[in-house]
Amino acid sequence: MVGRVADEVILSADERSFLEAQIRRHKAPRSLSDRCRMILLCAEGLQSKEVGARLGVHEHTVGKWRRRFVKDRIEGLTDEYRPGRPRTVSD
Repeated sequence: MVGRVADEVILSADERSFLEAQIRRHKAPRSLSDRCRMILLCAEGLQSKEVGARLGVHEHTVGKWRRRFVKDRIEGLTDEYRPGRPRTVSD
């Protein structure tokens, strides 16, 4: 029985340098740097299970970010707008 084939992640030089820079940045949000790590490991040809095991996340989480990156590239790694009550306290 064969499962679904994961989307192949192919990075341009600019995308790779951006992802690596985000991992090294101290002020980058943790969520973004984790997503960048996932994409870099996926670009090495690893399966979602292997990436998840290395980073301590579920394989479905890796698959979600892989699909979003393939679809929207770098912009797909940012958080999407969440509906709900508007903020009452600013940053």
